[in-house]
This record gives sequence, C-alpha cells and structure tokens, in this order.
Amino acid sequence: MNFKFQGKKIEGIVSVVPQHCVKFEEEIGNYGFSEDKCRSLQKLMGFGERRIVADKECGSDLVLHGLEHLIRTGKLDKEEIRALVFVSQTPDHFMPPTSCILHGKLGLGRDVLCFDINQGCTGYIYGLIQSCMILDAVKDGKVVLLNADTLSRRACRFDRNIYPIIGDAGAITVIANSPGGRDIMAAMETDGSRSHWLVIPAGGFRTPSDEQSRQIKVLPDGNRRSDDDFFMNGSGIFTFTQTDVPASLQKFFADGDIQVEGIDYFMFHQPNRFLLEKLARKLNLDFGKVPANIVEKYGNPSSASIPLTICHNVREKILQEKLRICMAGFGVGLSWGSLLTDVGPLSFCELLER
Repeated sequence: MNFKFQGKKIEGIVSVVPQHCVKFEEEIGNYGFSEDKCRSLQKLMGFGERRIVADKECGSDLVLHGLEHLIRTGKLDKEEIRALVFVSQTPDHFMPPTSCILHGKLGLGRDVLCFDINQGCTGYIYGLIQSCMILDAVKDGKVVLLNADTLSRRACRFDRNIYPIIGDAGAITVIANSPGGRDIMAAMETDGSRSHWLVIPAGGFRTPSDEQSRQIKVLPDGNRRSDDDFFMNGSGIFTFTQTDVPASLQKFFADGDIQVEGIDYFMFHQPNRFLLEKLARKLNLDFGKVPANIVEKYGNPSSASIPLTICHNVREKILQEKLRICMAGFGVGLSWGSLLTDVGPLSFCELLER
C-alpha cells in the first residue's frame, strides 16, 4: 500500500537508552561456542556492547523520561499534544493500553487521542504513517509518536541467535502540520504467511505461559531457549532481507521517480552490521550514507532503531540543515516498508540515558 502526505513536519526526535550496559565479551560463555568462534561471529556481525533494561524497567519508563525532559525544558508544550501513539511489542500490560498509562502520568487533557500499535521492526514507519493520518484530521497541534521495546526481557540469555543483538531503547518523535512542511511518501507490505519466523511462541492467550513453556530446552543445533522466549528463523530472515526488502525499495524508488543520488541518508532498521552491509550492496548504495553502527553500540532496539540511528549519527547536522532521508523497516509480521521525506533543521535532536 502506498501513501503520500503533504505539509507535515518532524519537529524533533529524542532517543532514550538505559544506562545498564553489557559487553559481548562478558557473555561469550553462555553461547556454547568456542571463544574463537564467538570472536569470529563478533567481527562479522559487529557485536560490541548493548544497552538493556534492569529489573522490571519497561519501555514506557524510557519514553516517559524523554517526555518529561522535553516538557521540563520547554521543547514540548503539553497543551499542544493532540495524540499519543505508542508503538511496542512489550507493553506494560495486556490491558490497559500503555499510551493511556502515559497519558495519566503526564496529566494530559481528556481530548487527547491515545492508542497502542503492536509492531516491531517496521514500527517506526507504521507510527509515522498513523501520525500523519491523525494530523490530516485534526489540523492543529502535535502528534507525539512513541516507540519503545524491552525485548531483552523476552530473550533467552543462552540463545546465540537472538541475545547478542537485542538492545532496549525508546524514542519520541514530535510531528505537526506545517504550511512549509515536507511531502512524505511511504509504501508498506505484509506477508503473514511467514509470521512464525519471528515469534514469542508462548505467553499470550493462544498458548499461555506455564511451567513447561518456561523450561529452557536444548535444540538440535545446540542452541538453548524456552517457548516463552523470542524465536527467530535466522536463515529465513536473512533471505528475506536480501530478496523482498531490496526489491521493495527498488520498486518504491521507481514508482515515486525517486533519484537515489539525491538522498542524503538511508536510515534503515538495525538488525546487525552484516545484514545492513549486504543490503547496501544489493541496492548499490554508498556505505557512507547507510549507518550500520547501532547494534555494536546499543543492540537492536526494534521499532526505536531508526530514530536512534538518526540521533546517534547525525544529531548535530540535522539541527542545522535539511536532510533528505529514506527510512526503511523490515521484520516481525513479516512486514516491511519505506518512507522518504526531508527532515530538519530540527528544533531538537537528543540522545539521553535513563
């Protein structure tokens, strides 16, 4: 499905990461590989250190920290907020929506629209599209898009396919209508027949968590995890990122008559450095325009990865000038999507620790 919005402006972005940092070297003993093999894997994938939450910290805590900072410093006026859109696969509760919890903690007015979107790797694109739809209806005020996940709490520390890459983070994006705002073009695709390739098998209503589902099992390949833990079909996801995703981006460029050379940055979801470099080669992109350094610094933070990539790599630049940015998310669902717009100069672009 294709989308086009006019007169919209991203006013600012804040990313929030936990203070708790773990290093790949500290976890090598968990994965059942020799140290040499782990070091080779580290070099190939770009594993370094990750930020993960401690104890019962949730994604809502990360974005609340950022929201309170913006309000306290006068960069966001509560009275101008028309909607909170919270995108996450790790909500505080099954019910109520986490956006409503945040609404109460911020003391927002009763006319503020709040809802959650259950999405992961493509969640930033979903959230931007939804925010633009709201702005087409309400005309004034601002939509606050919140992306946050704490998937480290649902990944087995012995699972070498998942645990070395998972990071936790939150992001806040403030979007508004603007007479001089940018056009936004986007395209989304879904293939639910492969939804089981990225899944937490137990813990929901279909398969409730119980003593058996919580037992960590040794798998045929020597890997270990329980049914309550995040599962990824690694080979399937690799093929998906090298076939469906580049083909979709090429179609997006062709359908929109988009000149790739005129794009300043390709801010893609951050699965790991290896996959991003392979994707950049498939699309014949300049590596200098495709940041791939988030997993080695923070881990893969699901739907918060694109704004975190922006804040980490170009926050000084985007405060001063306009950048033409192509964003792309791909993963759980399976879902994938692209978005092109000019961003900047922003009123704020910050990277905070909580």
